[in-house]
Parts: sequence; structure tokens; C-alpha cells
Amino acid sequence: MNTTSDDAKTRSELLQAALDHVPFDGWSKLSMDRANDDLKLPPGTVHRLFPRGPRELLTYSSQCADQQMLEGLSATDLGSLKIRERIALAVKLRLQADVPHREAVARAATWLALPGHHVTAGRLLYATVDNMWHGIGDTSVDFNFYSKRALLAGVVSSTVLFWLQDESDDFSATWAFLDRRIEDVMKIQKTKAQLGNLVEKLPFIGRLMNAASMSH
Repeated sequence: MNTTSDDAKTRSELLQAALDHVPFDGWSKLSMDRANDDLKLPPGTVHRLFPRGPRELLTYSSQCADQQMLEGLSATDLGSLKIRERIALAVKLRLQADVPHREAVARAATWLALPGHHVTAGRLLYATVDNMWHGIGDTSVDFNFYSKRALLAGVVSSTVLFWLQDESDDFSATWAFLDRRIEDVMKIQKTKAQLGNLVEKLPFIGRLMNAASMSH
């Protein structure tokens, strides 16, 4: 018997079972215990497979949603899309992975906002935006590597909060909000590029000014 494979399957089943309880009991040991009972597993199985408790279960849930997003991106002809369309698709796929459990996402947002949970919140958000950039084919390793992730983190965070309150058909208001946020980011990126070009020219401009002053 492949224990590792069996454990992976059981972890997935426990997450799905726990997600039914999270809207009522939060990301808690109680939700985990009830999932364990639902699956009629030996007592303590859920805590053996998620020894760090609700924090580990929530991390696993985020990783699963990230993986669904990556699979959706890999099944798409990204070469035919503009960069802003790729970003929008990545965010949309990530949110769609959570649609069946939107209340659990709301409880996660509350849990992650609690004192002592900020590090976990930052790690999960960074992992998601990092997966998004890699998933759409971005391979930058320069300073833009960090600025792109910081900007996209802002887009993802604000869009998730908007989505949690959105009651429009098929979340059309969320997708419109997302498009506006991406447009704002693209403007920032364009401005940064223009500033970068200006900085590159500054030494040349300085030499010209020195030459002009010496001619007088």
C-alpha cells in the first residue's frame, strides 16, 4: 500500500469535508474534527495529516485552488492573449476555483486578518501571485520580478474583497472591477518604463549640460 498516495487522497477528502463546516465553525479544529467524523476516519487522523492545525488546512486549500488555476492556464492558448488579458484570466480562474466555497473564503479573510496570522496571509498571497506570473509565462528575474508581484498582490486582494460582496449575475461586476484595476496597474507599469528610460538617459543629459556650460 502506498501510504503517501493514500495520505494525499485523504488530505483532499478531509479538505472537501471541512469546507462544508467552515462557513459555520470557521477555520478551526472543530471544523477539522467534524470533517474527520464525516469521513468516519480513525480519531485524530485529520490532526496527523494536518499537524499544524487550521493554518495548515487553509494553506493546503489555497494551494489546491492555485493548482486549479494553473491547470486552467496551461489549457489556454496564452500566446494569443495580451499581457493584461493573461493577468485577468489568471485572477478569474483563481476566483472561480473558490466559487463553490465563497463563504469559506470570507471566513479565511477574517481568520488571516487576526493578529498573529499576518505572516501566513502574506505567504499565501505571495504564493498565489507568484503562481499567476509563472502560469502566464512571465520569466523576469530583474527588479520587475518583485514590483510585478507587489502590484498584482494589490489587484488580487482588492478583487477578492469586491468579489465576496458581489451579487451580480455571474459576478459580472467583479470582472469589470478587475479590468479597471488591471488597467490602473498597466498605467503604472508604463510610467515606470518611461521613468526607467529617462534614468538611462540622465548620464548623457548630464554630459550635454556640462559641455554646454564649458562652452560659455
